[in-house]
This record gives sequence, structure tokens and C-alpha cells, in this order.
Amino acid sequence: MKDTDTNLLKNIHAFIAKHNLIPPHAKIVLGLSGGPDSLFLLHLLAPLHHAGTITLVAAHLDHGWREASARDAQFCLKVGSDLGVPVISRKLSDLAFSCKFNGSQEEIGRKARRYFLETVQQEHGADLIALAHHADDQQETFFIRMIRGASLAGLSAMQPKQGAYIRPLLDCKKQDLLDYLHGNNITYLIDATNEMPTYLRNRIRLNVLPALRNADPRFDTTFATTLNQIQDTQRYLATHTTQVFKEIADLTTSPIQINKTQFLALDPFMQKNIIMHWLCVEQASCTPTQRLFDEIIRFIQQPSPGIHALHTTWSLHKNKNVVYIKKNH
Repeated sequence: MKDTDTNLLKNIHAFIAKHNLIPPHAKIVLGLSGGPDSLFLLHLLAPLHHAGTITLVAAHLDHGWREASARDAQFCLKVGSDLGVPVISRKLSDLAFSCKFNGSQEEIGRKARRYFLETVQQEHGADLIALAHHADDQQETFFIRMIRGASLAGLSAMQPKQGAYIRPLLDCKKQDLLDYLHGNNITYLIDATNEMPTYLRNRIRLNVLPALRNADPRFDTTFATTLNQIQDTQRYLATHTTQVFKEIADLTTSPIQINKTQFLALDPFMQKNIIMHWLCVEQASCTPTQRLFDEIIRFIQQPSPGIHALHTTWSLHKNKNVVYIKKNH
């Protein structure tokens, strides 16, 4: 094995250890598209599977949106067979998945993959779901969210571990993964849609990021530094928000009651963070938008008691000096 390959694998395993991504004997579902990123991740984790360190199953979703999708599924099944890793392949049309179309096929595809991977996770009793996102994906995600007006939490982009999802390659450059695959004669699929300017992510990859690197060759390094600072800030803010929430909420009641006077005394920025945390704690089925936050704050500011619908199944209730979120029966 070349020194560059050895160093790459060493750095990835150090990243995994640093963030405690893969505990011993974990059962892992790997999202396998057949592209270079997921193929690299499969080759990275397969030896751990054979050594008994982890139990690995790969999962491939055939969206059926391209003529070659059936061949892609067969490719993934063969790769899994060659590496001795079981592969689950299913068609999107066979899943009990429904999602309202919002004009973005890319977004529908992402939600469908998540649904599929989580279904396979449940079926196999897996602990984790491994995704092959890398540092270039992180940059694209940041600029997509910036263009769409994301919050600080959104600009934190992807984390190495979020719930059951892990991203062992998040610190790797795309080119390093490609060099490894080419150097070891590992065949992978090429998705022609990755070059289509129809998708915002592709326009950022093909136009924005190259322009930034041409403007300043230090871009990749300084971007990583800046993103780390944003993530550190967001982690601190999340911890502080949790503490403030405990100070203004009665956690002994069900549903949790928020002290109206203490809430309104908070800075507007903190009010929105408290609302987001509150919705998550109560597991309310609401899409967190600026409009929703403004609605909630206006309702709480009104002196009279009342009820405000947040969603078809959730309402905000105000009585005297307390406010709470309640699921409708």
C-alpha cells in the first residue's frame, strides 16, 4: 500500500476515534449508491466487518428515475458479494414512502433515502447509519444553506455524528478518495446528474467552489477553520439554550409549562432558540420557520389567555402566566 493510502486511512481512523463514531461491535447500515464516496466507505469498513469489530450491511435504494438505475443496483449487489458484505437493494416504488412534492426532486430523493436507510436500520436492529459525506460535501452544504438563509445551526452544516447517523469521511477531501480508488483499481459508478446545472448543489460544486479556490488558494484551509468556529459557537449556544430553558420552564409538568414573564424578558435571539428547543423537547410536528417563531412570540406577547394552532395536531396554550404546547386529541 502506498504511503499516501496509509496516511489517508490512518487519518480517517483517527477521526473516527476522536469523535467516537464507531463503538466496538456496533451494527452499522451503510448507505451505498455505488458512487466513489460510498464505495470508498464500503472498502474502509469491510475489513472491520470481517474482523468482527463491527457488523455491516450495505443498503442501496433504486429510485427508478434513470434508465441505468437497475444496473446500478446490480453493481452494488456484486460489489457487496465480492467484499463479503450483505447488500439490501430495494426499489423506491416498493417502499411505503410518501412525501409531498415541493418542486425539488433532489430533496425528495434525500428524504426517500433517509426513510429507506432508517427502515433497514430497524429491520436489522442496527445501531448506526454510515454516510459517505466528505469535506467537499460539507462546503457545498454550507453554501446551499447560506443561500437559503439558514440559521447559525444550519450554517454549522453536517456533524460527524447526528443521532444514529455517522460520517466517517467528513474530514477527507474528495480528490484523496478518488486517488485511493484509482490507485487500487477500484471501479465505481459515475452519476451523470452530478454534472447537471439543474441542481443548486451542482452549480455550487461546478462554479462557486472553483472560483473561490482560484480567488485564494487558502480557501479550503480557511473554510475549515471558519466552519469549526461556527460549530464551536453553535455547541456553546445549544448548551446555554438548554440551561436557560431549564430556568424558565417547569419540567415537572406534562406538557412542560414556560413562564411567560421570564420568556418575554429574554433577548429576541434567545427567544427563538428557546422555541426551537421547546418544539424538539415536546416532539411537536411543526416546521421550524421564521414565520412560525414570529407567530409564537406574538401570541405569547398578547395579554389575554387563549389557544393558537401550530399545526393540525399541535396547539399553543396560554393561561395566566404560563404557556405550553399540547397535542390535539
